[in-house]
Amino acid sequence: MATINQLQDEIIEEFDGFDDWMDRYAYIIDLGNAMPPLPEEYKTPDNLIDGCQSRVWLNAERKADGSLVFTADSDALIVKGIVSMLVRVLSGQQPRDILAADLYFIDRIGLHDHLSPTRSNGLLAMMKQMRAYALAYEAQDATATS
Repeated sequence: MATINQLQDEIIEEFDGFDDWMDRYAYIIDLGNAMPPLPEEYKTPDNLIDGCQSRVWLNAERKADGSLVFTADSDALIVKGIVSMLVRVLSGQQPRDILAADLYFIDRIGLHDHLSPTRSNGLLAMMKQMRAYALAYEAQDATATS
């Protein structure tokens, strides 16, 4: 499994091939369209992320090796592409690695500079929710070992 930083570097490299933001937006939409659909049973109020202008659902499950697997969906094309990148980078990682991660790819591809304030808040809410899942599982581990 690739590390969080290796996955971020892959995304940065992919975006380096685009000179203009219209092409980057189109690629973000393509990434969202390529993401497997979230099963309907996970589109619940509990999985809906607060703070997003569009509807974004995020589900986390723990694998036997302790890693977290994220699945997500959104009713907005660009947002679905953005959450697909977060899922790509953080899914399959250990909770402690998710909590320690510096998600630098967002700035390096210029995404922060090209999002509306409401989309920027939504991005922060998605990242916060993914970290909250990691923190909950990390705390569960600490309780189990003490």
